[in-house]
Amino acid sequence: MDRMRRFRKNEAIRSMVRENHIRVDELIYPIFVIEGENICNPVASMPGICQYSIDRLHEELDRVCNAGILAILLFGIPAHKDETGSSAYNENGVVNQAIRYIRKNYDSLVIIADVCLCEYTSHGHCGLVKNGKILNDETLPLLARAAVSYAKAGADIVAPSDMMDKRVAAIREALDQEGFTEVPVMSYSAKFASCYYSPFRDAAGSAPGFGDRKTYQMDPANGREALREVEQDIFEGADFIIAKPALGYMDVIKDISLHYNIPIVAYNVSGEYSMIKAAAIQGWIDEKKAVMENMVGLKRAGAKMIITYHALDVAKWIKEAE
Repeated sequence: MDRMRRFRKNEAIRSMVRENHIRVDELIYPIFVIEGENICNPVASMPGICQYSIDRLHEELDRVCNAGILAILLFGIPAHKDETGSSAYNENGVVNQAIRYIRKNYDSLVIIADVCLCEYTSHGHCGLVKNGKILNDETLPLLARAAVSYAKAGADIVAPSDMMDKRVAAIREALDQEGFTEVPVMSYSAKFASCYYSPFRDAAGSAPGFGDRKTYQMDPANGREALREVEQDIFEGADFIIAKPALGYMDVIKDISLHYNIPIVAYNVSGEYSMIKAAAIQGWIDEKKAVMENMVGLKRAGAKMIITYHALDVAKWIKEAE
């Protein structure tokens, strides 16, 4: 007679039959780089997270390397914003400078460059705007230009997060034409119009100046539609698929994993991070246990990698358990 509790008798047996494990080399840590000097600005809505100028970026990068984390995701906060987001594709923009600095001083790190215009536009939207409408096709050349500029600076992977239709194809074609055929595209394919991004917008200064992003980011009520987005991006040349947010969308991650043989990246977003941090600060929850349960849940759902602001803590907890 089967007795499932036999597998749970003690920690050694539980460990032997454990189906999913969290590994440090599967974590991706987001970093905010701001233009200027001697800047380390704590983000009030994201305890433990700061904006760093390039001359102080080593403080965070040293922690990343010491933790054994292999990959970082860069977001830029420029001094100049305009209607076309020109700082996003300026070869001397803050992200390009950061990439070159990291490539020179921390060459072993995998550098993933987020490709979007929202942090760089004066209106805060991810594409060009005309008469209050976010333009799709007119935005594509600028996204492609930004991706190529990051590849030239030394980025290992480019990650379009804008949710414009056909942007993966435009970026892939532009990279190939410039000789960057081996630079992968990590596409935010299933990115939902979520309230969980609010702390990120504080950190990146990317809140929309009018309206919202519901005309290009996905409706949270739609799951099957995410599979269409993923299929289209794979067809256009995506090498990795990002699902964002993560915790409220594990069903989407699972569906993607069941339908497509492609590495899936779960983005454990800012609001998900801040809720845990706030509850832990109040003593309402065990931070370590809650975070690690969330991480294993994302792996169980089918994620191969996890982008998370918890990465430094998770890496520390994994090492402590070894």
